[in-house]
Amino acid sequence: MVYAEILAGGIGRRMGNNDMPKQFLMLGNKPIIIHTLEQFLLVSEFSKIIIGCPRDWMGYMNDLILKYIGVDDKVVVIEGGADRNGTIMNACKYIELNFGLTSKDILVTHDAVRPLVDYRIITDNIKACKKYDAVDTIIPVADTIVESLDGKVLSSVPIRDYLYLGQTPQTFKIKELVNTYESLTDEEKKILTDACKIFVLKNKKVGFVQGEEYNLKITTMHDLKLANAIVEVGLNHD
Repeated sequence: MVYAEILAGGIGRRMGNNDMPKQFLMLGNKPIIIHTLEQFLLVSEFSKIIIGCPRDWMGYMNDLILKYIGVDDKVVVIEGGADRNGTIMNACKYIELNFGLTSKDILVTHDAVRPLVDYRIITDNIKACKKYDAVDTIIPVADTIVESLDGKVLSSVPIRDYLYLGQTPQTFKIKELVNTYESLTDEEKKILTDACKIFVLKNKKVGFVQGEEYNLKITTMHDLKLANAIVEVGLNHD
């Protein structure tokens, strides 16, 4: 079985003084997260689309689904975790409890605030996860990346040819994800920045698919303005 989880557990404090999490802000004529959900609903392979949401916003999320999508048994809202990986693990637990797990079951995870993801990226993730236990979505870097260990002077300038920017979706064989995550020490869990690093820390292969420049993550008001511009000119889902 193939499942999706839209990660909407964050509050989004970098968006300024908004009274609601950033995923609920309007993008064009509907909330950001509804744009994201609509893209996943286009993919027939999903048995269930799970939305991991802050507890206090679960009712609001369900209201948005009814307003913009209507009644759809494929979509379910669950409580998110304390962090990103906790939210993913909550989805894994939900799936195991309600549907059981096999070694072939796949979970496609995606940021709620990447609403411009397209059908090709999502389905490429599903295809790649039939070969790899973990899959990332990446794009080549356009600029030189520099490193500074002390925040004052440069420590190194890595070779750009080997560097990529990570996006989402990130996709996993569910059993392998859970087993690998549970094998991490508390110290390793503290340094996780995304779910694919769970596999990297244990020297396990992570495949990748090509993302898109427009598959941007809305983190700041500038990002939201850019996403609005893309939506307005209709370039996001050609």
